[in-house]
Amino acid sequence: MTGDIPSGDTDSDDILDLGPQARLVARLAERVTDGQLAAPTPCPDYAVRHLIGHLIGLARAFEQAARKEFGPALDADPASHVPDIGPGWRDELAGALDALAGAWREPAAWRGMTRAGGVDLPGEVAGLVALDELVVHGWDLARATGQEYGPDETSLGGARALLTPTGEEGEEGGEPDGLFGKPVPVPEGAPLLDRVIGLSGRDPGWRAGG
Repeated sequence: MTGDIPSGDTDSDDILDLGPQARLVARLAERVTDGQLAAPTPCPDYAVRHLIGHLIGLARAFEQAARKEFGPALDADPASHVPDIGPGWRDELAGALDALAGAWREPAAWRGMTRAGGVDLPGEVAGLVALDELVVHGWDLARATGQEYGPDETSLGGARALLTPTGEEGEEGGEPDGLFGKPVPVPEGAPLLDRVIGLSGRDPGWRAGG
């Protein structure tokens, strides 16, 4: 299913800290102005407000996935509706991201089976999916609002491992479709962030109003 995703039992050395990426996304959101909420994003069906609503929802869902708290939130298909935000979205998102990172610091989160988006999957895979969602949607938010974006190398490496088709590590786009759709080719020697974004099916050159 993925590139270098671990399988079987997970020990503390295999756990990735989602905290740095969660904090980065929270800082990006803090700088979003009310006037930018209707702006387009690299996600065709989402304006900025919908992207933020999606981030709140996924943070809550993957926190529950980490804790194995099975319920309606883990069965819902995120593509089935367009999310939105309420008046307290800044505090709501910050709290959800902090709780998400805390839940995935527990070794038990990375063990056994869990569920997300109505799909059963190993805990170690769910953790990488959560990280990848933060990396890619953080880029979406930064590009949509004209902010600089620089995830740490560990977070980018985890996202790349998830997105690289099985058996094609180091040959991005070697298969017709990656985990989340057809990769967008990037120039040889492109920065790791551009390669990750290309693997996610996005054009790394996307700019608001471009």
